[in-house]
Amino acid sequence: MTADQYKDTWDPLADNRSDKIRARRQPRTPQTLSPSYQLAYTDDDFLCREELRPVRLQLELLKAGTILAENNIRSTVVMFGGARIPEPGGDPWAAKNEIQAKSLRGASHFYTEARKFAALCSEHSLSMKGEEFVIVTGGGPGVMEAGNRGAHDVGARSIGLNIVLPHEQAPNIYVTPELSFNFHYFAIRKMHFLIRAKAITIFPGGFGTMDELFESLALIQTGRMAPVPLLLFGTEFWKTMINFEALADFGTIAPSDLDLIRFVDTAEDAWAAIAEFYGLDQGG
Repeated sequence: MTADQYKDTWDPLADNRSDKIRARRQPRTPQTLSPSYQLAYTDDDFLCREELRPVRLQLELLKAGTILAENNIRSTVVMFGGARIPEPGGDPWAAKNEIQAKSLRGASHFYTEARKFAALCSEHSLSMKGEEFVIVTGGGPGVMEAGNRGAHDVGARSIGLNIVLPHEQAPNIYVTPELSFNFHYFAIRKMHFLIRAKAITIFPGGFGTMDELFESLALIQTGRMAPVPLLLFGTEFWKTMINFEALADFGTIAPSDLDLIRFVDTAEDAWAAIAEFYGLDQGG
């Protein structure tokens, strides 16, 4: 049942929004000002208590899921990748030395490819009423910004799944505002990345990107997630950073597990792989 259908159903009980307004209008007395008197669902301090963690987990899963369903988002293309990769000519703000600055400047072409790839996917999405193959990123800077920006370039909606971190991370300006979300729990955020995914793309990144890559791989490998195209952007980067063949040779993964991943270097190659997998027109 959708939210609109729910509102149209007959409910003889008092509406909780009305009670919330009435509660705010009550006389200010020591009793009504006591935290214990607040309606439970309006009491932020209560909702943040340790024993309310199961409820918070449920709310984070439910809120984003409800809003995405109301917006008819049926499937997504996931874009994982580093927040530190600048656009061409941009400032490598995360560099701690000149070696890092040079590497990050050299990696700026991944920003360009991410933006182009997101545009290709989004053009196809628009042909399906903007409900399928919708770009979803972590909502931050770097590769994430490039993904949302590519969708924005062609007038398509895109999703941003941000998360509260010790350092400030505001959503990038290209995320569709009504599809911009903020999370406390990494686990719930990752669920929302994957439960609608028709393809997963992983651009160069750090620990967070590696975590997202290996969780996605493990879910597909173990049959907990249906096989989808899992594309590693940047053959040289990934083959330098991770020796997948050595894992197979050692025996900790099966040789056939190497077939779960595919290396690509351009936006066109990535979209062609997705289109081939689903039997789509590669022109969008």
